Amino acid sequence: MAITASMVKELRDTTGAGMMDAKKALTETDGDMEAAVDWLRTKGLAKAAKKSGRTAAEGLVAVVVEGGKGVAVEVNSETDFVGKNSEFQQMVGDIAKTALNAADIEALKAADMGGKSVEDTVTAKIATIGENMSLRRMARVEGETVVSYVHNAVTAGMGKIGVLVALSGGDEAFGKQVAMHIAAVNPAALSEADMDPAIIEKEKQVQMDIARESGKPEAVIEKMIQGRMGKFVAESTLLNQQFVINPDLTVGEAAKEAGATVTGFVRLEVGEGIEKKEEDFAAEVAKAAQG
Repeated sequence: MAITASMVKELRDTTGAGMMDAKKALTETDGDMEAAVDWLRTKGLAKAAKKSGRTAAEGLVAVVVEGGKGVAVEVNSETDFVGKNSEFQQMVGDIAKTALNAADIEALKAADMGGKSVEDTVTAKIATIGENMSLRRMARVEGETVVSYVHNAVTAGMGKIGVLVALSGGDEAFGKQVAMHIAAVNPAALSEADMDPAIIEKEKQVQMDIARESGKPEAVIEKMIQGRMGKFVAESTLLNQQFVINPDLTVGEAAKEAGATVTGFVRLEVGEGIEKKEEDFAAEVAKAAQG
């Protein structure tokens, strides 16, 4: 596979590796971007394997809580300007309220909202606002108490990052602190038991490859891996992370002190995981000039 300059740039932006190292990684992995990141990590050349969930599309996340039930929805638009549009905000808010009674995203799209399906409402709004839009995701939590938090809200209940936390015991003030922690730190799962086994296995393999590069005996490597994987799980799971409000405690320890149990959470960030095409403005103008 031909390795292009744009592929090298993307890998450099993702990992902080040098240009030649990025090119070699892509060559060694036949252009597989994910495998190239792992290759660089194995060789110790990735300065910081950044998260792939870069904000790459615009729009809003809205959260709504009713009793012990909370939902979050993401509606995308082409530009950030639309996120400030009151018509768009009204539509997103209405969709979020409708989502309280929808089982999943497909049910939500088909649900009635003011005499039209949600999907048809979005289509109609595309015509009036003049930008492509899509209802991309919804997520829900239920619990004894559900608390919401929106980071950098543009209006009530809507912004770029929306979080829901389900608790038993404790109070809303503590729930809000946990929600703020989740917005800032973005845990992968509630606890080790909730983590995707494939993610754990992949990280273990990467760490094994890194350790073997050191040339140490297998018995030593096995002990190294146990420590590294323990740290990986602690950093990836909400209950084991150092609480941003009080770093002397983990979130789980802080919850215990507050008389609470965190039973679930949701975090949606606008554009997470969507690749955004970088426009060449000069080429665009030249093309327009040619008619």
